[in-house]
Order: sequence, then C-alpha cells, then structure tokens
Amino acid sequence: MSAPLRIGLFGTGHLGRIHLRCLRLLQDRWELVGCCDPSPASQEAVATLAESEGWEAVPTWFDSPEALIDAVDAIAIVTPTSEHARLAKLAIEAGKGCFIEKPITTTLKEAEDLLDLQNRYGSVVQIGHVERFNPAFQAARHHLDRPRFIEAHRLAPFNPRGLDVPVVLDLMIHDIDLALHALEGDVVRVAANGVAVVGSSVDIANARIEFSSGAVANLTASRVSLSPMRKVRLFQPDAYLSVDLLNRSAQVVRLETLEGDAERDPYGLYFDVPGQASRQLHIDTPDIGEANAIADELSNFHAACSGTASPQVPLQDGLAALRVAQQVMDCIALTTP
Repeated sequence: MSAPLRIGLFGTGHLGRIHLRCLRLLQDRWELVGCCDPSPASQEAVATLAESEGWEAVPTWFDSPEALIDAVDAIAIVTPTSEHARLAKLAIEAGKGCFIEKPITTTLKEAEDLLDLQNRYGSVVQIGHVERFNPAFQAARHHLDRPRFIEAHRLAPFNPRGLDVPVVLDLMIHDIDLALHALEGDVVRVAANGVAVVGSSVDIANARIEFSSGAVANLTASRVSLSPMRKVRLFQPDAYLSVDLLNRSAQVVRLETLEGDAERDPYGLYFDVPGQASRQLHIDTPDIGEANAIADELSNFHAACSGTASPQVPLQDGLAALRVAQQVMDCIALTTP
C-alpha cells in the first residue's frame, strides 16, 4: 500500500472523537495531521481520551481552518451542521478531499452551492450516511430485487446532544438515504406529520414517500422514545427482508416455487393457491461479521481520494437526501399548529 494520505479532523465532540479513534485504527491509510475545534471542553475530552487509551501523543491543534486545510490532503468535517458548508467550501476550493458528516448542510442552497463547487474544482466529496456501511444492511442489500415498500423505525431516548437540528435531519435522514438508495424511481409525493414533545422543534415524525415506480417508503423517527430501535423492513415480489441496524442482524424470507413432485418438509410452511404452483417459505439469516461502519466509510473515502474507487455516498446522494428531508419538514410545518 502507498504512503498514508494526510487528513485533518474538524470537530472533536462526541461523534468527532469516534472518528478520531477510527482514524487511529486506519493509520496505514490516514496520517492524522491535526484537529480543529474551538471548544475547550472538546479539546480536554480528547486529552482525556488520549491518556486513557495510552496514545503516544495528543493530536496537534490548529486554530485556523485554513492552516489545517493547507497542511493535509483531505479533511473530515464532524462539526455542528451549521459549520459544514463554510468548511467544505474552503476544502473544495483548495482541491482537498472532503468528508462531510450527515446531513450535508443546513439548507438546500448550501448543498447545491457545494455541488457547483465540486463540479468546478473536481474535489472528492463523500457524505457520512453511515448506515450504508452498516454490516446488516450490507448483508441484506445483496438480496434486494426491486423492493416495493419500505418501513423504517428509528427511535432513540431523549438526549440533548443533536438538538441543533430537527429530528428529520438528525435521525430520519438516515432512512431517507436508505430508501432513495434501495427504491427505484423519483420521489413524486411526500406526506408527513410530526409532534414537538420536549422543546419547540419536532421530536417525533412520520413520513410517507411515494416514488414514480409505485414504490412507497413509510418512515418514523423519534428522539423521545423509551428504548432505542433502528429497524428497516423491505418488501418485494416473493420476498421480505428485515434488517436490525442497531443489533446488526438480518433475516430474508423468500417464497420459492416447488419443483414438480418435490418431497415436502413436514415442518415446512407451504402456500397452495388454486391455479398457481405450490410455493414454500424459506427463511435465511445472512452471516454478518464484525465490522466498524465508520472505519469502513473512512476507508472508502481514502480509496476515493486515492483514485482507486468512487465514494459510495457521493455529494449528489447527500443533496438528494436533504432535498427529501426538506420536503418532509415543509409538510410537517403545514400540519403543525
């Protein structure tokens, strides 16, 4: 493997420190040049993390975003969403690779401007829709065959962290991205409603998204639930896929036509419909190995910056997910008192 690429990390809060640890796992790919975060509390948390895990040294701190960008080949932006557009613009204009945590930006205009910049400067940009790299989804996606209906539940207990963005941008956008990735056709209709339970912004939301192919996604996201859940169910002709993204498991239920006078399993489940061939229900549980989804997406980002692969979640996908999320929020605004 060639020499590691140099990377700078913007944002060392809770999620930023997870990225920091993953970058240390990928030292054969990434050389961490330094971090940029104006928060003394975040810097202190990094120092504590470094001491507790026995790191040789605390990462170098940069006060100037421009100075860190000048010193690296690529950056990872794991800051509050309001900072994404400004930092990404600096990196793209400098010709540096740019990893942006989801959501891509706060507004559609900001995301569209970044796409224009990328087209002008040719920088690699990848968006952090990490569920694409979830090993349970990776195992299930090989069984996808034109799904017609998706139902997703993404529930989380209340946590003040992440309240800088609405629940649609904080949680539901994960499943919006998965639906756009798995279903055929363009979005033609969105209906949604939501409720503000704790504060002034919506804490629980439901959306029905219809596609030109006739496929439908029904998505629910909540950050005021008692127990966490991240489940996606996909229905397609002759098959049903259930994916537990939280516990990293998957189940594939298929209907298979029986051949002629094939012997029947006395414990099997069969469907005998008049005028149709008999079918048997098969339940498969794909093997799901150990995986670190964030490390995997950072590995894909490295391959993209090295020119050996394309980003699995390019800027256009982040923009598409944000566009649908905005439609969902607009619908909720119309139905919220």
